[in-house]
Amino acid sequence: MMKSNINILLAFLAVMSLATGGIFVKLSSLSPINTALYRILFSLIFLFPFVYKKIQAIDRKSWIIILFSGVFLAIDLILWNTSFQLTSVANANLFVNLVPFTTVPLSYFLFKEKPGKNFLIGLSISVIGIVVLMWGKFSLSSSSGYKGDLLAFLASVFYGLFLLSVYKVRLKVDAASIMFISGLGSIPILFLTAGVSEGIMYPQTFREVGILLGLALCSQILGQGLLSYCLGKISILLSSVIILSQPVFAAIYAYFLFSETLTIKEILGIIIILAGVYRAKQIPTKPVASYE
Repeated sequence: MMKSNINILLAFLAVMSLATGGIFVKLSSLSPINTALYRILFSLIFLFPFVYKKIQAIDRKSWIIILFSGVFLAIDLILWNTSFQLTSVANANLFVNLVPFTTVPLSYFLFKEKPGKNFLIGLSISVIGIVVLMWGKFSLSSSSGYKGDLLAFLASVFYGLFLLSVYKVRLKVDAASIMFISGLGSIPILFLTAGVSEGIMYPQTFREVGILLGLALCSQILGQGLLSYCLGKISILLSSVIILSQPVFAAIYAYFLFSETLTIKEILGIIIILAGVYRAKQIPTKPVASYE
């Protein structure tokens, strides 16, 4: 029980790190897809010294699955980063975190992981909490804004597909190797898309490099990497519900970094979300086997 609670806390830490992604993307002076490209490129450079021996022992089938998952990850980043130009930060954060609506039905059909009553109640409570938290910040968008909202929601679909792709592979491949190989799968998609739609850009100042390094370290390596680690310890269903708490941390960061006050309503929303996650976690949290 203690070990499963630690893994749940690690999943929350992963989501806390993922929540920094939107901040770094907004701070970056590079175009959205170029920013995503450097996020992955810098993470590969950081990860290589730690995985270059391990990846040689991974079987061919796992390599192919993880590489292909990188395609999903690249599309997720392209859609989400682009959505910031077409809709509000609040809308983008709201729609991109609707991952359970992809993972829950697909995990049932693919892995026969049936969500129980506690899970469904917890999921419903968390969604209500998100609505309470974001209400007032969320806006009915213009025609261009609707496109941004749609891109953010589609990003959540592809991120869910990424998580599902590496879920079972994680039982025999360590998280760092998964992040490195999936990054290799992402790079060609990001490079081609950036080249065609934006042109390849290069960071010109230490500030630009620092922002991209922060994005790679905090959001990609610590966020994505730690969440990939947790997929070997807790179920895909619980992981996807914990991801719903990302707007909570985004709101807290905005409070400290941008002096955005937290209203009573927003605090209530945070409490409701966390209560929903707590209810949802009353399900088996550990897969049948795990990588040690």
